[in-house]
Amino acid sequence: MGRIYAVANQKGGVGKSTTAVNVGGYLGEWGLRTLLIDLDPQSNATSGVGVAHAPDRPSVYSVLIEGRPAAEAILPTSVPGLDLLPSDIALVGAELELTGLPQRDSRLLYALDGMTRRYDYILIDCPPSLGLLTLNALVAARHLLLPVQCEFYALEGLAHLSYTLDLVRQQSNPGLELAGIVMTLYDARTTLSAQVVDEVRRMYPDLVFHTLIPRNVRLSEAPSYGMTIGQYNPRSRGGTAYAELTREIIARAAGESPGSLAGVGQPLSHAGALATTASAETTFETEPQVGAEAPEGVIDG
Repeated sequence: MGRIYAVANQKGGVGKSTTAVNVGGYLGEWGLRTLLIDLDPQSNATSGVGVAHAPDRPSVYSVLIEGRPAAEAILPTSVPGLDLLPSDIALVGAELELTGLPQRDSRLLYALDGMTRRYDYILIDCPPSLGLLTLNALVAARHLLLPVQCEFYALEGLAHLSYTLDLVRQQSNPGLELAGIVMTLYDARTTLSAQVVDEVRRMYPDLVFHTLIPRNVRLSEAPSYGMTIGQYNPRSRGGTAYAELTREIIARAAGESPGSLAGVGQPLSHAGALATTASAETTFETEPQVGAEAPEGVIDG
């Protein structure tokens, strides 16, 4: 049975779409059947995998509001093993439309019925809010991936999301668990980044992933070409960081240590391209691999 992850944070610009697209890309390249669901009206995840807007095409809006089967709206992408349930600008009004529909907070859950037999991983890219779209994702998912920007205000956002997570568990989805916190936009040149990482690790010692996602211009460039970082520049700092993060996610899902996945990470499309990912055989007892060849780059979220 597949695993469903919501990639959520009510704060914008923290790397939700970047994380969903690039983790999904590596999962697909490594032979794991993966479905990426773009639940954000901004459609960053959709364009990030090279799928252009098409107003007459079924989308996640069609599934949630019109009740169309999800299978009718799923598209293949240029990444082997990665499919997409695309977003649509019509999602802008979906929050209001959902309020008048039955089972308004669980429509995605029912739409995905049976999909875990078809896919190994399902990643839901959520909008930067805690409205009904995000609530649908949290009810449908069993695991939450939480990207957190390495800045001060991110700490305040964690408290709000923790409260929402507790409410969802109590009222709609008692099985929802926080699979891990992804620290993004890490800048090794600043003391603040290190302080934020230390504070989040102090608050959630067993939940923060060891891999830190750096500020990296290649991560910003890849979506403009409709590519994941694994397609665009897997040897970049951003590329190797997301490869290591994906290994950690797989390891946690399997209940193993990341070091036991030394053989994972040979993509189907370019078998040697990720050799640098395992250079020096990154171990998670040492300082995590971070860096930024172009610190001015940003992660769109």
